[in-house]
Amino acid sequence: MDSKTNRSSKAESILAQIDNQTKLGDLRKIAKDIKKDHELAMELWSSEALLPRLLAILIMDKKLLTQDILNKLDKAMQTHPFDERNNLMDWLMANQLAKDKRTIVLMESWENSSSALQRRTFWYYQARLRWTGQTPPDNTEDLLSALETTIMQEEPEVKWAMNFLAGWIGVYDEANRARCMKLGEKTGLYKDEVVSKGCTPNYLPEFITMEVNKRQNK
Repeated sequence: MDSKTNRSSKAESILAQIDNQTKLGDLRKIAKDIKKDHELAMELWSSEALLPRLLAILIMDKKLLTQDILNKLDKAMQTHPFDERNNLMDWLMANQLAKDKRTIVLMESWENSSSALQRRTFWYYQARLRWTGQTPPDNTEDLLSALETTIMQEEPEVKWAMNFLAGWIGVYDEANRARCMKLGEKTGLYKDEVVSKGCTPNYLPEFITMEVNKRQNK
């Protein structure tokens, strides 16, 4: 599968269009022309490179994304550096998994998955429901209890997503705001992180305060 000779001329032609200057918007334009083509997606995925894999995700057929296939994609992502593999999984969640009831059910089953990337996706999806203004399921209490118990034992990529969820619960759920800020103070996660100007820090007391103020000062 990885050898060039096994790839179609269409796949090779698309791969030739992608280089270090290619932006995500360019990938979206290419994907719009292709629409859905799962076989082509798998050919692009076999390149093992980040940008072709991001494009592959856009043109996959979500109906074919079973737990078994997702485990294989997850395993392939492990060959990428830390930030890249998180980027790939988050892109897969946003562009495919979050758009189909069946794959949403899969994501919701990943809280205790053996894969850190799948656990990250469980928490990140819950955060995304809240930050995109969708009505979240009635599971805030359970999520916060699990967070408080396990966040400090988690892998860095999962820890970030759990913290991110606590941040958005604190922003939108006034009854739990103080609890989420207290969690941040207790864990001290990201307290000393330096963020670029205009970016919201990940440290929960600061994150929640800034995001609440933004919404109140609209």
